Amino acid sequence: MAKIVLSLGTSHSPMLAQPPELWAVHGENDARNKELVFPPEGMVYSYEEALERANPDIAKQVDVEHFTKQHANLTNAIGQLSKSLADAKPDAVIIISDDQDEVLFEDNMPMFSIYWGDTMPLVARTPPDSAPPAVKAMAWGYGDVSMDVPVNAELGRHIIEHMMDNEFDVSHSKYLKEESGGTIARRYPTPNGESEYVRATEPRQAGMPHGFSFVVKRLMDNKPMPIVPVFLNTCYPPNQPPPARSFAFGQQIRKAVESWGTDARIAVIASGGLSHFVVDEELDRAALKAMVENDGETLSNLPRHRLNSAASETRNWIATAGASEHLKAEVLAYEPVYRTPAGTGGGWGMVRWNGNGK
Repeated sequence: MAKIVLSLGTSHSPMLAQPPELWAVHGENDARNKELVFPPEGMVYSYEEALERANPDIAKQVDVEHFTKQHANLTNAIGQLSKSLADAKPDAVIIISDDQDEVLFEDNMPMFSIYWGDTMPLVARTPPDSAPPAVKAMAWGYGDVSMDVPVNAELGRHIIEHMMDNEFDVSHSKYLKEESGGTIARRYPTPNGESEYVRATEPRQAGMPHGFSFVVKRLMDNKPMPIVPVFLNTCYPPNQPPPARSFAFGQQIRKAVESWGTDARIAVIASGGLSHFVVDEELDRAALKAMVENDGETLSNLPRHRLNSAASETRNWIATAGASEHLKAEVLAYEPVYRTPAGTGGGWGMVRWNGNGK
């Protein structure tokens, strides 16, 4: 039978492609970010409001010297993930990630969707020569070579059919439109009700979302193995999968793989997260500890109100943990990167599941 032989979890922040001396640029942008959801309440606050509430010790970590050490640790961990993937020689790689205003909008926002076209286009991000260095580095990290990435369509279809037979009503996609664009509302709680911020994306050439292209660029070094892109709507209420549903979805991915009539070796990769655009160390460390301890109960009961905005991508890791109960997880790196005294930034991490779990 086919089997999952390796699973990986990786953050995919643009900061991971940028030198640490450019990380402060994100801090400048945070002051204008309308999606800053702060723990422990899971509420949206303005940057100014957050700064008044923040622990003053956070400011001590907003320092280029500290960033340099974090950057080195994270870069080394990405290298370990890449080597592990190459050494495993999988026949296909299931990438569990999400879309953020790239190909999915509120004209149709599925909870779960599986892509099973023969290829998925990766459109290189090519900023003009006049672009700031931070933008150029970000573009490199999300794919600097246009290509049609091979997809294992047979496995993709098998997973879809397995899910339909096992109480998961998944959407499916065979191709991307030539252009994509639209709007998505950020329906996150605020002290005065629900956020009313709506982001509009003008039509543009459609290509592989950055959560998937990061894996092709950084973990596959632009030499892609056949993939199966699996989308979770992690970010946008009202149809985000609860943590327990995400974990159960991952469990069914493993069962789908093992019921596939072939001896293929399969890898699973979670892309995105952990907490951001605000650091939530408590949430991140609880999730990582549960992964290492193979504690599906804790992962299934992570507080939903702390999984809003981009911290919601933790769901991708929860699903991957569900698919990897037979393997053993180890944390290769975790860095809570505070890029402003208000606590904005992200918990960037890398995890590898291999060997024997339970």
